[in-house]
Amino acid sequence: MHKNTFYIFAENKIYMSLVNFLKSKTFFKHLAIAIVGVILLIFIVLKWLDFTTNHDQKIQVPNLEKKSLEEAEKLLTERNLRFKIRDTANFNPKYPPYSIIEQTPEAYDNVKENRQIYLTVNPSGYRNVELPPIVGISKRNALALLKARGLQVGNKPVYVYDIAKDVVRGVYYDGKPINVGDLLPKNSVIELKLGDGKGNGKSSEQEVKQNSDTDSEGNENEVQ
Repeated sequence: MHKNTFYIFAENKIYMSLVNFLKSKTFFKHLAIAIVGVILLIFIVLKWLDFTTNHDQKIQVPNLEKKSLEEAEKLLTERNLRFKIRDTANFNPKYPPYSIIEQTPEAYDNVKENRQIYLTVNPSGYRNVELPPIVGISKRNALALLKARGLQVGNKPVYVYDIAKDVVRGVYYDGKPINVGDLLPKNSVIELKLGDGKGNGKSSEQEVKQNSDTDSEGNENEVQ
């Protein structure tokens, strides 16, 4: 009888201790720690699975040649790739303005996710260059200066009466005379005014003026 009473008392004491523990701050503290631990473990497992699943997964770089920036951005974003624009190159007339003319890595290369692709964009047109000082020098030297400046010379030179043969006496662009220092789009085609080597040291303008003066004197003598 005393044993049964002792066991009942012990069971009641254990039960009350467990109830008190479940109601205590210590229990809730351990419970919160356990929940956070489980959530952290699940997060780590998911990240590990994602890494092992996508490890060594390659993405093929699309061909962006002649694509606009908007088109290029869309194609790269769809493939989880980033891009950065490098300095624009010299204008290339074979490509539309503001289109992609070069990319690194190249098209169809395999890269990892989030790889940065470097793009070179075609400008809107040729940049302007100054006409170099070519008046008064030989055609040969003038051609070298113009080529270095990025200007082209047409095949229809204008010859004027002059003592010096193939010396530059003027420059034309779009049929109009231009001066040293004038700005022209790079790769423009200009025409040269050259001496014909048949003159007597006077320019064609001087010849015209001299002839006019001679004619005027002749007319005055006839009137007298």
